[in-house]
Amino acid sequence: TSGNPEPSLSYAATVLSISALTSPTLLSPFICHELCALSLSCSLCSLYALSLYLLWVSLVLELDFADVQLLAPLTCTLYICYPSLTRFICTELTRGYFLEHNEAKYTERRERVYTCMRIPKELEKLMIFGFFLCVDAFLYVFTLLPLRVLLALLRLFTLPCCGFSGSRLLQPAQVCDMLKGLILVLCFSMMHYVDYSMMYHLIRGQSVIKLYIIYNMLEVADRLFSSFGQDILDALYWTATEPKERKRDSIGVIPHFFMAVFYVFLHAILIMVQASTLNVAFNSHNKSLLTIMMSNNFVEIKGSVFKKFEKNNLFQMSNSDIKERFTSYVLLLIVCLRNMEQFSWNPDHLWVLLPDVFIVVTSEVAVDIIKHAFITKFNDITADVYSEYRASLAFDLVSSRQKNACTDYSDSVARRMGFIPLPLAVLLIRVVMSSVKVQGALSYTCVFLFYLGLVTLKVLNSIVLLGKSCVYVKRANMEDKLFERSSTAPSSSTKSPSKADQAKSSTPSAVSHPPTPPPQPQPAASSHSQEEVGEAQGASETKNRTPKKDLLEIDRFTICGNRID
Repeated sequence: TSGNPEPSLSYAATVLSISALTSPTLLSPFICHELCALSLSCSLCSLYALSLYLLWVSLVLELDFADVQLLAPLTCTLYICYPSLTRFICTELTRGYFLEHNEAKYTERRERVYTCMRIPKELEKLMIFGFFLCVDAFLYVFTLLPLRVLLALLRLFTLPCCGFSGSRLLQPAQVCDMLKGLILVLCFSMMHYVDYSMMYHLIRGQSVIKLYIIYNMLEVADRLFSSFGQDILDALYWTATEPKERKRDSIGVIPHFFMAVFYVFLHAILIMVQASTLNVAFNSHNKSLLTIMMSNNFVEIKGSVFKKFEKNNLFQMSNSDIKERFTSYVLLLIVCLRNMEQFSWNPDHLWVLLPDVFIVVTSEVAVDIIKHAFITKFNDITADVYSEYRASLAFDLVSSRQKNACTDYSDSVARRMGFIPLPLAVLLIRVVMSSVKVQGALSYTCVFLFYLGLVTLKVLNSIVLLGKSCVYVKRANMEDKLFERSSTAPSSSTKSPSKADQAKSSTPSAVSHPPTPPPQPQPAASSHSQEEVGEAQGASETKNRTPKKDLLEIDRFTICGNRID
């Protein structure tokens, strides 16, 4: 057994096993003991041979209990000291573990799974509610805004005949309505000089990769235009309705008006280019451009999922998704109108367009669900947060319907979601007027009936949204905030002149009555009060440095504190 004793031992075990069959009297416990002692220095093969030999001996010789008791400790010692492949496999097949020792961890994982399962339902509730909010603001431009402009013009023309009494010729809301109407009329007349067909063929002649780059640039430009455009419109409305008693620091109403017209016109052209690019993608033979444009939605998952999101940032993203979904639906409507016009309103061609429309809408919904599901998973945000977002949007609707509302509802939707209906309305009117030819009394009657249908839809939609919004506000316990806003609006307006009067009344008294010298203990008290005031100012400065914004204060373009790492 010098060197490697494994072959010798295996050979010895085989020989002894054969001899046990032929002449069992040759074996003795001493031989078994020596063989086991020798196998302590051997590996797997010798142990296997030894185990086979011991089993063979116990069967052939019919050992009694004393002999088996002598051989069993040796076999167990060998099995424990040198684990075999058989023991490893048996251990892997029979070992166990207890999940209840880490109950909190697995409960949290299960809640994450349930949260991901709830995300599609809660997200779509928010999306549907926000979609109908955008529909309400968009229909307002076509239905109620023309009627409000007519009422403002009627007041403007009949007021001199009835006698002018009061400080304002028109109310601030009527001035804003007049400005919106003028912007729509001027931009629509300017859009007549833009040839849609020429733009379509110009885009169609470009390569696929160039069109893909152009479409991405247009999406970025649309967001930038929306962010700056609402500021331009708000500046125009405030400049036109600012009280005359105050000192004006503006450049005037007319420059702001031309800036607003120029913005709406450029934004309408930008959306027209987007619609033309999407129309080219629909009409391409191999649908490669449409596939690339849909894959762009899935690239959005990569850009947003693996970033840190707070609650306010997710609210901004949800508002942006609502706006993008509504805008994409309007673009698809424009594409269908243009294609149906080219095929002479053949209904068979509509069934050709519907599969592509369904694919685009489905990909948009799937991307939103996947994106929000993983964002909430990675940032430990519950699915109940979408009900809070829905309550915030409902709060805007309810507060805009109050008597002392600060802004119009369509403007609040524009600020909250970044959705500005004026450029999209100008483009849709331009496309409908060029696609549908109105001739004869019957056609004008159909147009009038269609307008009445839009008014009916707008009124019903507003009633349902207002009822749902009241329910959501009550569920979120936000009625107190609603009453606080309604009470602070008149109180602030009444307090401001009183402060001015106090200042005016305090200045002559200070001049006429000089201050008397204070007594000795007074400076200590005044210095102590000054220190308290300084500490209070320092605390207020630190609070102002790190403001914690409420959901009601978050606009679409508000940069939050902990936005993105």
